[in-house]
Amino acid sequence: MFNLKSSGKKFWLEIKKAKNILMTLHPSPDGDSIGSNLALYHALTKMGKKVTLISGDSKFPNNFITLPGTSNITNQNFFDLDLSKFDLFIINDIAALNQISRQGEINISKNLKTIIIDHHVSNTKFADINLVDTQAPATCQLVYDLFQFNRVKITKDIAICLLVGIYTDTGGFKYRNTTDKTFLTAANLSKINPDFNKFIFEVENNDSPDRLKFLSLILGSIKTYCSDKVAIASLDYETIKKSDINNSVISSSEVANMVKSVTGWEIGICMIESQPNYTKVSFRTRDSKKYDLSKISAAIGGGGHMAAAGAIINKPLVEATNLLIEKVSQTYKI
Repeated sequence: MFNLKSSGKKFWLEIKKAKNILMTLHPSPDGDSIGSNLALYHALTKMGKKVTLISGDSKFPNNFITLPGTSNITNQNFFDLDLSKFDLFIINDIAALNQISRQGEINISKNLKTIIIDHHVSNTKFADINLVDTQAPATCQLVYDLFQFNRVKITKDIAICLLVGIYTDTGGFKYRNTTDKTFLTAANLSKINPDFNKFIFEVENNDSPDRLKFLSLILGSIKTYCSDKVAIASLDYETIKKSDINNSVISSSEVANMVKSVTGWEIGICMIESQPNYTKVSFRTRDSKKYDLSKISAAIGGGGHMAAAGAIINKPLVEATNLLIEKVSQTYKI
């Protein structure tokens, strides 16, 4: 059971001691990863801490570029760093070591203090201090609570980073863990930064012709399985290459959400072979009580929530699809 009082004390004690702090976005960063890291970056630098925030494995998504502080994100991967230069590693919105980077095996020296701030059910709690609240709708909510606990002043820049993270990770306040507290938090943040609608507009309206081409191809690929309860939209590497689709416009989570919106398709899945023998999978469900997606994701080495999860399968698309259908059938008996 997550206890903000005891966890908050431990967190701020480590912050006081730290001088050089490291943070990273997770692969294919979403609004919660970006928002939580940027909010902490603003707060910690204002406290006089030296903070290095790296982009990690992926190119920074254009639809979040207007968030304040993005210019301070260093274009580096975890394996580019000399960890001996840091005394604290704050790991936001990351549930397992392999989600820090997928470029190699992650090894963190015991001399480097680690803190996780996360809300994923699948979190393996691999850090020295694990602030994991699976009831929270977003990591940004936890960061907000930590700021409130220690009476950190939330500036306009911090407020919009947290609000965008909460808004995107709740699907616009639609997902299961959204509560009255979520709306109260959003209301407080929107008071601090009344221009929030401009930022949300940029997040949701930053399309390119290339992305629409991608959507037309992948939505046209949908096939159903398991008595039509599971629907999968997919693209293989050769099709992506032949169609000259830029990786920056590929969004598997968005497609999975669109697929699961169809009545009768209980589980919506998007599978993209972005590189040979490297298939990214995103899951969404209409009924997370019946189909806990964290179980199927964990079975293939991924992570996530009951209603939304993801994984990487190191196989070509056809083999990955066969493996996934087998695991889905076994897990849910469908």
